[in-house]
Amino acid sequence: MDPQHLRAVEALLFAAAEPLDEATLKASLPADADIDAVLDALRESYAGRGVTLTKVAGRWAFRTAPDLAHLLQRHRKEERRMSRAAVETLAVVAYHQPVSRPEIEDVRGVAVAKGTLDLLLETGWVKIAGRRETPGRPVTYGTTPEFLSHFGLGSLKDLPGIEELKRAGLMDLPKEGARWGKAQPEDKLPELPLSADDEAPPPLERGE
Repeated sequence: MDPQHLRAVEALLFAAAEPLDEATLKASLPADADIDAVLDALRESYAGRGVTLTKVAGRWAFRTAPDLAHLLQRHRKEERRMSRAAVETLAVVAYHQPVSRPEIEDVRGVAVAKGTLDLLLETGWVKIAGRRETPGRPVTYGTTPEFLSHFGLGSLKDLPGIEELKRAGLMDLPKEGARWGKAQPEDKLPELPLSADDEAPPPLERGE
C-alpha cells in the first residue's frame, strides 16, 4: 500500500468538520487505491492512542479514545441542557422509530410537554420521517445521522439496551402502563413518506 494514500486520507479526516464516507475519501485518491485497506491500516495505526479512527453512521472520523473522554469533560461547554422529558422522548424516538407524537405519549405513559419535540428537531438529532397511514395522517419522527455521530454509534443496532440506560441513570423505571423497549416490526403501523404537497407541521409552542 502506498504510504501517500495513508497520509492523504489521514489529512482529509483530520481537516473534515464532519465524518466522511468512503466514496468521498476514495474520490481524492488514485483510481487504483484500495480505500478499505487504507482505512484498516489507518485505524490500526491509531489503536491505543489518544484519538482513534471510528466509523459512525456509515462514515469515518477521528474521535477521542473512549477511556480518555473523562479528561475532556472539564473543558467542554454545555450549551443546552436537555430536560428529563426531552431525554426520554429522544430515547423513545430512537428505539421505536418511526413514531408519532401520540405513540410517544403512549410509550412514556405521559403527555409530551409543549416544545419538547421542537427542541429535539432543533438539535438536529430528530427529523420528521413521514406520516402514519391512519386517520389524520399524524407526523412521525425518527433519528438522524447527526444523532448517531454525536453518540458515537455506527448504526441503530449499536443502541444500548434498556437495562444499560437504567444503570447509567439515563432513564427512570417505566411508569405503570408504559411500553419501554424496542418495538418489533409487527408493532409498526403503515406509514406514508412526506410528499412535496405536504405542509410542514406547525411549530409547537415553546415550553418545558
